[in-house]
Amino acid sequence: MKRYFTLTVLFSAAVLLIPAVPVCCVHGDTEKAVTETALSTAKTEAPEEKSSGEAAEKESAAAEMIPYKVLDVSTGEVIEVPVRDYVIGAVCAEMPATFEPEALKAQAVAAHTYAERQRLREKENPTPELCGADFSNDTSKYQGYYTESQAKQFFGDSYEDNFSKISKAADEVMCFILTYEDEPIISAFHSMSSGKTESAENAWGAPVDYLVPVDSSYDTAAPKYMEEVRYDKELLREKLSAAFGDISLGDDFTQWLTVSEVSESGTVLKAAAGDKTVTGNDIRTALSLRSPSFEVKYEGDEAVITTKGYGHGVGMSQYGADSMAAEGKTWREILEHYYPGCKIEERS
Repeated sequence: MKRYFTLTVLFSAAVLLIPAVPVCCVHGDTEKAVTETALSTAKTEAPEEKSSGEAAEKESAAAEMIPYKVLDVSTGEVIEVPVRDYVIGAVCAEMPATFEPEALKAQAVAAHTYAERQRLREKENPTPELCGADFSNDTSKYQGYYTESQAKQFFGDSYEDNFSKISKAADEVMCFILTYEDEPIISAFHSMSSGKTESAENAWGAPVDYLVPVDSSYDTAAPKYMEEVRYDKELLREKLSAAFGDISLGDDFTQWLTVSEVSESGTVLKAAAGDKTVTGNDIRTALSLRSPSFEVKYEGDEAVITTKGYGHGVGMSQYGADSMAAEGKTWREILEHYYPGCKIEERS
């Protein structure tokens, strides 16, 4: 656990870069209609009864899990949130309900793993500001999750169908988490990659055995995979000066921002902003870009920046997971692909 303590802090900060709603609305994810084929009454009678019993058994098992302690930052009160409520709420907040059920299951395991790792981290190194809680409901610092009332407000008229679908998917995997060397992993995830996921080392500066580049070419077909933004000279000067302080920008506008080193996954590792050497993540933050995978060109008095993907690019691509599920891959296959070398274990 101590080995990746710093990375856990960085990932916690990175969580706020992951879209909490379908990107087609505000953050860029596109809703994808998911239709489930209805089976005939004759064929479903017995299985439905069995499925109902299994669901009840899984809900019962989840109810026995020790609830999470969550600090409500608005009141200062530490409240207990049942594991099942938290995991379902996290999936509601972090992945579009229109995604395939197997993708929702993969997201549920990743969300559950995140919470378990965070709980262990607080036991080993308590954060004074949390007042004994495992995490808070401050989504700028911790993984987002919706209470049932928040989910009702978010989904609106689609609440019953969406919440039911997510709950069913989460219940199927409620007892599972991802581990590496017998510890919950840093279950990083993002909306869509550049076509190949990024390593933790390139993204955050420290290597993690299982957060390494893997193919995610599905993402290149995702909506808003490539986005173009334009900055005129004055706006670019304003943004770069605000981000990098005493930056010196020369007379040649085309040298104000240049890319000098790119990873195999497309992440800008090194760039020049005036007389400053910075990272792609620095530029992403300074210019509010969708990802640190970008190209820069100049057209007249404008800098044209084209990004690929959305998010930090580390770990599981949510669009990649949805595409894999649409091709018939299971939640286990999705997780094994994006977190190589990790185990899927039943939570004790």
